[in-house]
Amino acid sequence: MASPTLYGRFRSTVSRHPDEVALDVQDHVLTYAQLDRVVCRLADMMATEHRARPARVGLLASRSLPAYAGYLAALRLGAAVVPMNPKAPLSRNVGIAEATGLDFIVADEAAAQQAKELSAAAEPTAMALTEAVLAGLCDPHEGPEPREPAAAAGADDIAYIMFTSGSTGRPRGVPVKHRNILAMADWKIQRFGFGPGSRFSQTSELTFDCSVDEIFVAWVSGGALVVPQRGDIVRPVDYVNRKQLTHWFSVPSVTGIAGRTGALTPGSTPSLTCILFGGERLMPEHVELWAKAAPHSEVHNTYGPTELSVMCSSAPVAKNGQLREPASDGAMPIGRILPHLDHVVLEDGRTAEVGELCVRGPQRFDGYLDPADNAGRFLEWEPGKPAVPYDGSTPLTDLHWYRTGDRVRIEDGELVFVGRLDDQIKIRGHRVELGEIEAALRSHPDIDEAAVVTYQTELGTGLAAYYTGRELPSRDLTAFMRDRLPLYMLPNRFVHQRALPLNANGKIDRKSLAAGS
Repeated sequence: MASPTLYGRFRSTVSRHPDEVALDVQDHVLTYAQLDRVVCRLADMMATEHRARPARVGLLASRSLPAYAGYLAALRLGAAVVPMNPKAPLSRNVGIAEATGLDFIVADEAAAQQAKELSAAAEPTAMALTEAVLAGLCDPHEGPEPREPAAAAGADDIAYIMFTSGSTGRPRGVPVKHRNILAMADWKIQRFGFGPGSRFSQTSELTFDCSVDEIFVAWVSGGALVVPQRGDIVRPVDYVNRKQLTHWFSVPSVTGIAGRTGALTPGSTPSLTCILFGGERLMPEHVELWAKAAPHSEVHNTYGPTELSVMCSSAPVAKNGQLREPASDGAMPIGRILPHLDHVVLEDGRTAEVGELCVRGPQRFDGYLDPADNAGRFLEWEPGKPAVPYDGSTPLTDLHWYRTGDRVRIEDGELVFVGRLDDQIKIRGHRVELGEIEAALRSHPDIDEAAVVTYQTELGTGLAAYYTGRELPSRDLTAFMRDRLPLYMLPNRFVHQRALPLNANGKIDRKSLAAGS
């Protein structure tokens, strides 16, 4: 019977494929047996340093060997992992440490000073994995034989806690259990046939939940996790070919960067057999570049919030270089909900063709770290009855639906992403979807990418449209948009940029655009 935990599944892979490559990061290439030895030794060091089994371990590291070894070592000890951004302000990380009750922090060498400051402020034990410490951990002849941990986690224990932006400005902690994330990973491995010989990219920062998908789909299936550095991500063709990757995972924005360099030419990445995008609206031009660059691959668009364990829907959008038709708004659909999940689309509490996507099932988390955040984020609904929002006064059950906050449209039996509920604004009394304005602007033949944000004036709310591609006179763009949208949806400003700014997760940074409007 398969283990119910992430670390148990990793150990199973170690037993079955000890000599397969598990991790290729920076200057380190480790087999499953070698990585497991490092992890076991590190777990022993952590238990000795802390004098007890830590319950929650902060991971203050970039995508490096200390990060991956620390992740597995924490799971081996039965702890929940809390990824933290080494580049974030100290105050934010102190807040996360206090909110989660961190009792241990694993840091890489670059984050050693912040780990020390965090330890002083929030009192967790801190351990920095310097090059010297790593060398000792990797030396097969150094150190005693590792001990078996005294306690192991179970399916209902928390595997990791991610923090997402909250509407109050305070980040919300999302605890995800082993059974939640494994429900997704097991489906994905079976659907795409991942296994030994698969070589996966790992492009997401560890504070972005997509990283959990990338890491553990590789290690549960027996594939190799291959970690590009930031310079490699913006030059993916060179990296894919040098490392002979078979699977590429990223946000679509990466395609825009690669496309501008002209490197994604037909047949330029022949080793790729599967390309998965997620995290942003996916446009046909992005799909076409990759589909032609990897002519023997299938390309999929995926969707899912952190609260639903990374991915809850998928749409095949290209195979063997042939693209499918996009949805009516010009973007690719997000497809069908995974078969082991339930979903409903609701508008004003009743089923609708366009409305908020609500989901429940084995991937749904059991509520936020702070229970006060649960009110309004779940609801009760039965066919034929209006939905009842959850007020937090009773315990959550498996019957409660999670409200994604995303508006979708049902089109030909598939879901099409419309926009965030908070992106639906009012202009002069009219409801406006920012995504609809962006789609209209992207339909211009000379425009590559577009993002629309709001700004405030003495006359009310204005719309600023940022775009890449050929710089065009604003009057021409206004005329183009006037043929496609009502007057109240026309942007007041058009701003040309060489490239749209990206945040740490590789998504378009709408906050920085709004701040500059």
